[in-house]
Amino acid sequence: MRLLRSLKIAGRECSDSQACRLIFGRGGLLAGLLTLALGCTASQVLAQETTLNADAVRGEYLLRAGGCISCHTAKDDENGPLAGGHELETPFGVFYSPNITPDPETGIGKWTDDEFVNAFWEGVGPGGRYYFPAFPYPSYTGISRQDLLAIKAYLFSLEPVRRENQPHELAWYLDTRLAAAAWQLLFFDSERFTGDDAKDPVWNRGAYLVRHLGHCGECHTPRNSFGAPIAGQEMAGGPGPGGKEIPNISPHPTDGIGRWSPEDVEIFLEIGMMPDGDFAGGSMTAVIDDNTAQLTPEDRAAITRYLRELTPLEDFPQ
Repeated sequence: MRLLRSLKIAGRECSDSQACRLIFGRGGLLAGLLTLALGCTASQVLAQETTLNADAVRGEYLLRAGGCISCHTAKDDENGPLAGGHELETPFGVFYSPNITPDPETGIGKWTDDEFVNAFWEGVGPGGRYYFPAFPYPSYTGISRQDLLAIKAYLFSLEPVRRENQPHELAWYLDTRLAAAAWQLLFFDSERFTGDDAKDPVWNRGAYLVRHLGHCGECHTPRNSFGAPIAGQEMAGGPGPGGKEIPNISPHPTDGIGRWSPEDVEIFLEIGMMPDGDFAGGSMTAVIDDNTAQLTPEDRAAITRYLRELTPLEDFPQ
């Protein structure tokens, strides 16, 4: 604005000479430079908006790959997707997922980029609030900053939904965030995914999706009495909520998916159908619908490749 004001003043003070007309006239030098500058600014703004839109589109895909919709949407909730309230039963009590729409008061609308990334990488929210591992940050810690900020771009492109978060219903000794901090100290390591140079890009993509973004081990790896995954038992299944058994998805020939062909696994991830013609049920139905069915065939093939090359494990005892 100062530049425009100065040009106007200078133009009024200039006489109607040929030199002035060359400088300030309709086709003059300064007019041309000003037009060029404004055009460049508009182009930069447009390019920035295009980048943001591209990040949001990519972020939606990553959000689906991360299973966020299933966990952050309450059943039969009129508030719609991602407004929180989903009930998660555990041996330690009932957790309720939070609102992750961009509402500034009840959602994440005031979160900065660093606060968003820190929640996933460190399991700590704004204000130093430690999260319980019901939020699968022990897996999400491996996600890249670029992918996390793309997810944030998508979430912030949505309409805010005002919905207060519901308090968890936990055992008395867990009814404090100090318990969450203690759990982190004992069982959590914050580290990003690094590929295995001895493996090809397909295997590494599958590892990233299974271990981190898709966090399959959060459900399919058995846990100790403190709720921490048991080392050496990746994807061996085990006891689940309500006495239900979590399936073994290691490539064991009888207890796991060792007899499934690659096509069997990919079909299951796409439509939920098992080799015997039966379909997935329970919470896996939502995982198929909102997560794996939304992936590209290439990503489903990468997941299949990784799972089939895990160590075959027998069912973990109930």
